[in-house]
Amino acid sequence: MENKIREMLLESAEVKKTVANTMAGKVEKFAAMTLDTMKSGKKVLVCGNGGSAADAQHFAAEFIVRYKTDRKTLPAIALTTDTSVITAHANDYGFNTLFERQVEALGNKGDLFVGISTSGNSENVMLALKMAKEKGMKTVALLGKDGGKTKGMADLDIIIPSSQTARIQEAQMCIMHIVCELVENEFVAKAWKGGKEQ
Repeated sequence: MENKIREMLLESAEVKKTVANTMAGKVEKFAAMTLDTMKSGKKVLVCGNGGSAADAQHFAAEFIVRYKTDRKTLPAIALTTDTSVITAHANDYGFNTLFERQVEALGNKGDLFVGISTSGNSENVMLALKMAKEKGMKTVALLGKDGGKTKGMADLDIIIPSSQTARIQEAQMCIMHIVCELVENEFVAKAWKGGKEQ
């Protein structure tokens, strides 16, 4: 059992090492896009399915509450959190257009849309991405495997080179944490205290 645990941890580390060696520039661009969005008074909309839904909520919460340091709140919405919208839309219209409809309602030009899909083939994420582009939003796709059908649809693709969902999710969450820290550091550097700039 201990050897299996060690193997899984090393496998996760190896995927992250590959990301570090080949995608640091893309992660930097993701952070810059997020920072530019928030400095412009715009917001981030983020979504995904299953474990990616939980990751979307985690990402948004880090901005609204805090990542490491007390500072002003930052505008981010996880499209996976409103159960009334999710159940009403799925019941009346089906699931595939759920995120698209939310982007249509909540997204504005200059906002940032982040779609998370470990397979790259989540139709509801792809439709939301198309809607975001139509609305003039900036777009990022966090994908896995070979990027699937979503590859090339966003302004920025970050494709985790693994075929295992768990390893993909671990690397995607690591990337989102890095983005949170880089963005937060910029706002903390401006000495935000108690919600007001000092």
